Amino acid sequence: MRTISNYVLVLLAAALASTANATGASAATANAAASSGAHDFDFEFGNWHVHHRVKRNGEWIEFDGTSSDRPLNDGSSNVEENTFHRPSGDSQGIALRAYDAKTASWAIWWVDSRDPHAALDPPVKGRFVDGVGTFYSDGVVNGKPTRTRYLWSRITPTSARWEQAFSEDGGKTWDTNWVMEFRRS
Repeated sequence: MRTISNYVLVLLAAALASTANATGASAATANAAASSGAHDFDFEFGNWHVHHRVKRNGEWIEFDGTSSDRPLNDGSSNVEENTFHRPSGDSQGIALRAYDAKTASWAIWWVDSRDPHAALDPPVKGRFVDGVGTFYSDGVVNGKPTRTRYLWSRITPTSARWEQAFSEDGGKTWDTNWVMEFRRS
């Protein structure tokens, strides 16, 4: 039902934009776009300090980094550039996100500077509901079929939290293995 409602809102906004005066159309379009989900990641635009906690071999490793996010395609896509100050040395990563109005969902792809020509993992796909973004994909991790979940939560104008978790039992149980705490620069 949500997908149909959001799609109808986008169509309604487009119709209003073509028939209303410039001021009224701009307000209607902005309201419809905001309710459609196409701008759910606008909170992340700008520069951030990031504290990372990554679980490797059952132990948590902590390090800091930076993140910068900017909009593409009128804000319905964006690119996030990350620098990780890992104990083993610095590395970079890029998240590319794109919104699909037909499904009212986002897809997120990841490129890691440590292996930039590796095949892209299947994108995680999902949406925000009540201020929490939940995104899933199915793939193979360390030779095992694995479901991946990203969660975006605790979003304020100056902070946000991202978590990654894996499930080897189809989503019955989850093992959180990466947490990023964002603080606006």
